[in-house]
Amino acid sequence: EVHLVESGGGSVEAGGSLRISCASSSVFYADYCMAWFRRPPGKEREGVAAIRSGGYSEYYADSVKGRFTVSQDNAESTVYLLMNTLKPEDTAMYYCAAKVGSCGSTWYSESRYSYWGQGTQVTVSS
Repeated sequence: EVHLVESGGGSVEAGGSLRISCASSSVFYADYCMAWFRRPPGKEREGVAAIRSGGYSEYYADSVKGRFTVSQDNAESTVYLLMNTLKPEDTAMYYCAAKVGSCGSTWYSESRYSYWGQGTQVTVSS
């Protein structure tokens, strides 16, 4: 059983930065994909970013390109999402998700992910 635990959420003013983390209880297989999703208030959950094991490939939603950066640590058991130039519309519950295998062109499809964290709240005030 793989457990994912997010941390680092909080409140920040528009234009500010925040880094959230996702720690895994297990070392993943050689080829895996870890992703960040978010659910804004009253809206559906959406893919934000994803990274393939080894950091070889990164994927971003158009709404966050150039502002958010996904990365992983050397041990590859923690994934980070650095969020810069935050906007009020970035306010959401952020979830970490993981799957065995590559991310691929449909990395943003939540049905592909087997493991999920409980989420961490990010609130951006104007």
